[in-house]
Order: sequence, then C-alpha cells, then structure tokens
Amino acid sequence: MIIYETNQNFWRDISHLTRSWTMRRILRGAAGVAAFTSVFCVLFIEVWPKEFTIPSTIFSLLGIVLSVLMVFRTNSAYDRWYEGRRLWGTLVNNSRNLAIMIHATFPKEDMQSRKELAILISNFAISLKEHLRKGVIWSELIHFTPEDQASYQTKKHIPNHIASLIHQKVQVVYRSGALGDADMINFKPHMQVFMDVAGACERIKKTPIPFSYSVYIKLLILGYSVMLPFGLIQDFGYFTIPLVTFIFFTFIGIEIMAAEIEEPFGLDCNDLPTGDIAKTITTNVFEILSVDQSAPVTQPATTDLYTKVF
Repeated sequence: MIIYETNQNFWRDISHLTRSWTMRRILRGAAGVAAFTSVFCVLFIEVWPKEFTIPSTIFSLLGIVLSVLMVFRTNSAYDRWYEGRRLWGTLVNNSRNLAIMIHATFPKEDMQSRKELAILISNFAISLKEHLRKGVIWSELIHFTPEDQASYQTKKHIPNHIASLIHQKVQVVYRSGALGDADMINFKPHMQVFMDVAGACERIKKTPIPFSYSVYIKLLILGYSVMLPFGLIQDFGYFTIPLVTFIFFTFIGIEIMAAEIEEPFGLDCNDLPTGDIAKTITTNVFEILSVDQSAPVTQPATTDLYTKVF
C-alpha cells in the first residue's frame, strides 16, 4: 500500500503518474480508442463527407446509466477494501487485548507460557497474510523450528491450526489451576475472534465481484466509446478524437482501479499492508507480555512487493 500525506503537494502527486503501472494500462486502452476514432473521423470528414449523426440525447441517457453502474462498481470495490482493513484492525485490537489478559492473569513466573502464546499470536497474523495470498511462507514465522514445520506441513489451514494451539495452551494453563472459571469465560471470546477474522477475510478473497457483471461493464464502456463518435462528429469534427479518448480514459480508469482494490490482500501497491500490520501485532504482543523478541519478523523487501505501482 502506498503511504502518503494527503493535501500536501498536488503537482508531486500528479508527477507520480509517470511511474504508474495502472496508468500505463489505461493509456494503452485509450490509445486504441484514439486510433479507432481517428480512422472514423478521417473516413467521415475526408473520404465520405456525408451528413450522418445520432441524436446526442441517446448518449446522454447511456452516459447516465453507465455513470450509475460505475458508482456502484467503485463503491462495491471500496467496501471490500475497507472491510478487509477493518477486519485486520479487529485482529490488531484483539491480539493486544488477549495479550493484556494473559499478562494480567497468567502467573508472573510462567514466562514459558507467555512466550509460547506471544509466538502463536504473532504467527497467526503472519500466517494469515500469506494464507490469503498463495500459501504460508515458513521462513517468515518467528521462533519456528524444523519440528514445528514438520507438524505444520501436515495441516492444510495453518491459521486454523495456530488458533487451535492458542486454545490448547490456554486450556493447559487453566487445568493446572493457574486460571479460574471466570478467566476462561473472559478468554473465550478473544480466542474466537481469530477464526472470525480469518473466515471473513476468506469470504472477501473467495467471493469476487460476479464475472458477468464485471465483463458487462467493460463491454458497455467499450460500446459507448465506439458509438460516441457518431454523436459528436458533426458538431466537433476532428476534436471528436480527444473528446472520445478522454471519456474512455475516465470510465476505464475507474473500472481498472476498482478491479485492483476489490482484492485487498494481494501485493499490488494499493492492497492492504498486511505485512506491516502483522509486524505491529508481533511487536505489541511481545512488549505487552514482557517477552524478549529474540528473533525478528522477516518481511520481503518493499521493492519485491510493489512492482506494480498505481
């Protein structure tokens, strides 16, 4: 995700477009429409100069319909992106709250249990971010031994396995008599939140915008742009070329940006910074539990992550 300060430097933000991966995609499509419109204008002005036009009212109505669809498309994509951020915010808060409860209720001398739970809570966030991509990267998990890897590799759902280990560890401490019944009642909601967050994130990842709806919007944008020169040629002549190109640029740009943010857990530059959030959880949990974090969280270099910049 690109981190920036809003309302700071308008022209500097605009200059960023020269490095934009998304902008290059938009411009390639706009160039194709510009070429088609140029050929159309030459044919109707120079080669076949006959009076032919379509009432502009039709395009006004189609433009309104297309605009409404684009608003719905953008809102749907942003809602998915924001819900993903809200879920990871819930994971941060719940991890901190669970760590605080562990720190307040576990025996102070039981540093081993504190450290094990700090590792498990941290590794849940680290594993979840890759579970929502292409699979867990073992080298990123902290304090992860070859024995742990051998055990984890038998599981298909690593975050689910780690959440189960958190439950088991708290149960072990409870059965030892160090925790009371009231403590367990307070622990259970916080431990359940882990899988609630994971399940909600999986729902976003595995339920994209319906394919037919996405394709229909693209076809409507293309059809509108192809037909638009018929309504503008008589009034604007060769100026139809930049007008149609800019209108296509506007609509297809919104569509491409919506398509990028509707999948918020990937590695595009506008996706959520789940790696940074997981690192924050690790730092906070180890600090709350007063446990030494001797093995730092390793994250891929930023240059490897965001090869596609908006």
